Amino acid sequence: MHRTLISSDLLEANLTNQTWVIIDCRFDLSDTTSGEQSYKENHIPGAGYAHLDRDLSGAPTGRNGRHPLPVIAVMEDTFGKFGINHETQVVAYDESNGIFASRLWWMLRYLGHDAVAVLDGGITTWNQEAKPLQTAVERRAPVVFTANPHPDMLVGASQVQALLSDSTHRILDARSPDRYAGGTEPLDSVAGHIPGAMNHHYANNVTEDGSFIEPVKLRLIYDQLLHDVQPSRLVCYCGSGVTACHNLLAMEHAGLSGAKLYAGSWSEWCSDPGRPVARKQR
Repeated sequence: MHRTLISSDLLEANLTNQTWVIIDCRFDLSDTTSGEQSYKENHIPGAGYAHLDRDLSGAPTGRNGRHPLPVIAVMEDTFGKFGINHETQVVAYDESNGIFASRLWWMLRYLGHDAVAVLDGGITTWNQEAKPLQTAVERRAPVVFTANPHPDMLVGASQVQALLSDSTHRILDARSPDRYAGGTEPLDSVAGHIPGAMNHHYANNVTEDGSFIEPVKLRLIYDQLLHDVQPSRLVCYCGSGVTACHNLLAMEHAGLSGAKLYAGSWSEWCSDPGRPVARKQR
């Protein structure tokens, strides 16, 4: 079973393995059609396509974040249509660094499906190694996906607010340092961060080519952020519950299990003017 990252060589060796399901998660927040178009132009053989807005998110209301989690029954239906059941090894990939693939990775783990891994380096590494591609749109036969949810992996806004005065927990923001500081906010209505949150930009989990830093080095990074707090007492968030999953994947790859996701993230938090906002002094 592969549970965090998988190499391009191992994936290539299993392209004809019928117990493996490959899902292309390429996406661009500024052009929500580009990922699916890229998939139609070429993709890893056998891969289906998961659209962040359509397949990996529920309906936004303006108060629940830009990419709220779908309800469990909808997630079961979606993953069943991708051909995923309890016997399936899932491999998710995106353009390179895994930020969108990690959302699917986290969702499946939340539903109790641990046999899911992200392609290290994404399709960029795959292409650089001149591995095979195809253009035909893939649709596997649907199966029944039965969830066994782990609610302890998820927290809501009220739980986060209760942690603001709790020194035994940590809150970690995955956005860029400038967005965290409140210097700019290109996507949400309010700039800043959750009071007391630390910042670790997801981009610092990977090398320049988009592949993950080796686990030993990731462990050192996150150990410094945790300050002897157990991973289970860490809540990860970002703008809308996507790149926070990248930090959760990096931690899992480093052997630090148990951190939680605040799925609504900043876009949900800042939608309520009654919630406190912090900005970093310049």
